[in-house]
Amino acid sequence: MDNINKTHRKIFEAISKAGEDCGQEVFVVGGYVRDYYLHRLSGEGGDIDFVTLGSGINVARRAAEILDTKDVAIFKNFGTAHVRYKSFDLEFVGARKESYERHSRKPIVENGSLEDDQLRRDFTINALTWSLNKEDFGQLHDPFGGLQDLENKLIRTPVEPDITFSDDPLRMLRAIRFATQLDFEIEEKTLDSIRKSAHRMEIISQERIVDELNKIIMSPIPSVGFAHLFETGLLKIIFPELYNLRGVEEVNGIRHKDNFWHTLQVLDNVAMRSEDLWLRWAAILHDIAKPPTKRFSPLVGWTFHGHDALGARWAKRIFRKFSLPLDHRLRYVQKLVRLHLRPIALVNEIVTDSAIRRLIVEAGDNLDDLMTLCRADITSKNTRKVKQYLRNFDAVEQKVNEVAEKDRLRNWKPPITGNEIMQALQLRPGPQVGIIKKAVEEAIMEGEIPNEHDAAYNYVLKIKNRVLETDNN
Repeated sequence: MDNINKTHRKIFEAISKAGEDCGQEVFVVGGYVRDYYLHRLSGEGGDIDFVTLGSGINVARRAAEILDTKDVAIFKNFGTAHVRYKSFDLEFVGARKESYERHSRKPIVENGSLEDDQLRRDFTINALTWSLNKEDFGQLHDPFGGLQDLENKLIRTPVEPDITFSDDPLRMLRAIRFATQLDFEIEEKTLDSIRKSAHRMEIISQERIVDELNKIIMSPIPSVGFAHLFETGLLKIIFPELYNLRGVEEVNGIRHKDNFWHTLQVLDNVAMRSEDLWLRWAAILHDIAKPPTKRFSPLVGWTFHGHDALGARWAKRIFRKFSLPLDHRLRYVQKLVRLHLRPIALVNEIVTDSAIRRLIVEAGDNLDDLMTLCRADITSKNTRKVKQYLRNFDAVEQKVNEVAEKDRLRNWKPPITGNEIMQALQLRPGPQVGIIKKAVEEAIMEGEIPNEHDAAYNYVLKIKNRVLETDNN
């Protein structure tokens, strides 16, 4: 416990005193101790878990008094308490032992010893504890060799993995999540047990699954986690739409790329450029609808026409299944999936200002993220081909930026409103207003008029008779 900062030490000393006042032994347990030895602690705050031999609620209340905070939450049904101190979330629980019924992950809980509590932990690296008791303050308790596993970069269960995963199948996802986040290996016996127990994930709620999945997605190299999910059989159970991208088909000697591994490469490419969870979800879903849209043509080979539009529709179903937010974050992902082919298509054709204007307007304030996704989507085993495509894409991106700045189209809104059109032409609300407004937008997109209010207003006066006469006919 050397080299912890003053605030952390103050917290530990206060809780040591609280335990002493309550006549209970208290220990720091889990992620804080693990991260200390991994040199991953943040001095800015975070979660710290404490286990005590007795009532966690009593120790929490006394600790809050000593730390002079009234931010205390008591959960009597679970025998736990949370104390908020500055930017720290301190959780207290009494030592316990747990048993499980096969078709539920809700444990049967009994009071237990420190050893019982360590045995119920998911992995050896999370079973490390420090004593906060006066007689041995700071002493490490490591009954399962967790410190050695940290040094060996190994994920291993403290008891037989079949028991650990049968008790709580979510731990299989947690094993993969920790391996991905920490760049650790999963012990072979533990990995074999995940393969055997994968079907047990069916009893876990989608909310718990996606919580772990998002942590994998936000890892430095998320493909590591998805590869583990694929190889253990978990992916087929929890995310069949992604699993179904796997495989390569060949007709007349013509093959398409394996869209599963391509998707993981795109995800990694995005992860190198952005910490945005939803941009990473867009990378995962950008080709999700390729399987049902796959066709073979003797003239052009393999095609996936419409997978962009269908994928955008599937995104809502997938978000709903995982209980992900069905709000602006879903709409953002849907937009990027729907538009992800547009910038790359411009690489293969003569780039017109009109096509670029339409892309800029449709992408709106998500243009930069769309370009990031499209750049990440350029993958191939042929490095020379990738370099050439990236050079071409550089030219397209430069052209997009030039047009966006020249025509002031970033976060574009029509330069003239429907109310102004009605006032200028003395119209009532109705379809004629929409027709004229659309005509103005088309004129701007085609470069007939600049993206300016006066130009748009004069254009409305210019076309009014033609549009209104056509509508009357």
